[in-house]
Amino acid sequence: MRNRTDLPQPGADLPLRPAALPIVGVTTEQDAVGALNDSLLAIRASEGDEDAFAVLVRRHSSRLIALAQHLLGNRADAEDAVQDAFISAWRRLPEFRHSASFSTWMYRIVTNRCLNALRRRPHPLPLDTVPEPAAADANSSPPKVAETDAAAAALTQALLALGPDLRVCWVLRELHGLHYEEIAHVVGSSEQTVRGRLFRARRALMEAMRPWR
Repeated sequence: MRNRTDLPQPGADLPLRPAALPIVGVTTEQDAVGALNDSLLAIRASEGDEDAFAVLVRRHSSRLIALAQHLLGNRADAEDAVQDAFISAWRRLPEFRHSASFSTWMYRIVTNRCLNALRRRPHPLPLDTVPEPAAADANSSPPKVAETDAAAAALTQALLALGPDLRVCWVLRELHGLHYEEIAHVVGSSEQTVRGRLFRARRALMEAMRPWR
């Protein structure tokens, strides 16, 4: 993430990869507004308060990067997606009407960027390529932590083999704890559609992970 410099007013166009995003460089003024809730910070940011926006970035960047990493599969792409999302959010702050929370709004922007990136990628490997557990060695007992790590890696591969629409619903529900209504808002679908995608994602993951149970 880049160091902050002066930002244009919210609503102004920004270059795709500026050095202007206020991620670091916390100031005394930022500390003074750090106790404000997201809604008030968003209002102040929409009026051009860079310190308020910097607090929002610091407050939400970790979870958003985790979301993007779960969807895209690597840290570098995740950081790029979140960087772009915050640039877009700054530019679009005048459009934010508080019909949803700022965090849900950011989830939607990040998710859209990740889905667009995923749809441009080649099709993932089929779920039956998820590795099975290694056969037990009669002469050794591998550490439990190694087995756990291997199972986590297998789950990650199974998750990456899901279609993007299924993957994002599963990640938002199971890893980020969003409610069905929130997920529907993030992905722009109905709750019924979200429930259907979650059902299919869970069924596919259970089948892929069957050898690990």
